Amino acid sequence: MLTPRQHAPELAVDTLAGTQFRLSEETPERMTLVCFYRGLHCPICAIYLKELERLTPAFAERGVGTIAISSDTEERARAMAEKIGAAKLRIGFGLSLADARQWGLYVSASRGKTSIGIEEPALFSEPGLFLIRPDNTVYYLSVQSMPFVRPNFAEMVQALDFVIKNDYPARGEHVGPVAGQ
Repeated sequence: MLTPRQHAPELAVDTLAGTQFRLSEETPERMTLVCFYRGLHCPICAIYLKELERLTPAFAERGVGTIAISSDTEERARAMAEKIGAAKLRIGFGLSLADARQWGLYVSASRGKTSIGIEEPALFSEPGLFLIRPDNTVYYLSVQSMPFVRPNFAEMVQALDFVIKNDYPARGEHVGPVAGQ
């Protein structure tokens, strides 16, 4: 289980820009937002990533870099980028399912074609959203076992204003014993 204030797992994927994203080499002013999405087959992901694309400049104003990553092939990732009109949001592809598990992501098996008529991959990871500090420690994490009810990006932008103003620490860091054990 990943824990706030602890180091994030290694993460390296190719991007549609023709470069490799390596989390350990990121140098944001404040954080890197890593959004793991299910893939091209997911209509909810398209809506979600369109919102992240729209708000990427707001995150950048707050010193937060953004990237959306899936286990899709380059071709499928490119189709998703076109679908959402990605111009500012980095898109990574080829996430291994072993790496997805290192990040605590759930893995699902294909159920065939989705409601939009696109075949699901045989196996793919479910969504997860992470804020990672420049020292590669986890600040925030949210992992879902379903495609529904994801963290709201507009609310996250507002929360970042509070976090920055108040130097608010990462929470959920306690891993020791608790009463009643």
